[in-house]
Amino acid sequence: MQVTAARPVTWFAVKRGFDLVVASLALLVLLPVLLGLVAAIVVESPANPVFKQRRLGLDGRPFWMFKLRTMVPDAERRRAEVEHLNEVKPPLFKARRDPRVTRVGRFLRASSLDELPQLVNVLRGDMSLVGPRPRLPQEFDLSDPVQFRRFTVKPGLAGLWQVSGRGSLNFEEALELDLRYIDNWSFRWDLELIFRTFLVVVARDGAY
Repeated sequence: MQVTAARPVTWFAVKRGFDLVVASLALLVLLPVLLGLVAAIVVESPANPVFKQRRLGLDGRPFWMFKLRTMVPDAERRRAEVEHLNEVKPPLFKARRDPRVTRVGRFLRASSLDELPQLVNVLRGDMSLVGPRPRLPQEFDLSDPVQFRRFTVKPGLAGLWQVSGRGSLNFEEALELDLRYIDNWSFRWDLELIFRTFLVVVARDGAY
């Protein structure tokens, strides 16, 4: 199912141009910070410092989303061990006391610095600076027209969900926010959401 043609070409052109300029500048400025964080991860837990995971993007197409690794290297294989710690309604999973998270990882999550590699996803065209949060394939029924509507735009590094509860949102609440963003998008609102997201991240509000 592909529905992106319903949006004007200028809509995508404006967002893409903004994404490329801001993401490029941000990566250039934050590169020393990123390298320092990579070193800290490897010192505590020797393994690949970048974690990649399949997420759903535009038109429901899967892509590899990048993050700084915040867990032990075998965290995915140990998922069944921590299912009982889930604090949100399935199909989402959030656990404040997840034993798989490393000490450096807890800092990265609290500060949201683990999300920095997603600037590369923005440059690659997988994501936008602002949009719905990229989700796991198993979290959505793509045959449901209501759920699929969230995939008519690229997922975002920042978004309405981040300034409206972040980790405390359940599936239905997050979906409602995504659809509200899609239906009411404006370039001015993107700028506002980036600024508000920055304030929330600095305050470490709602981070898991």
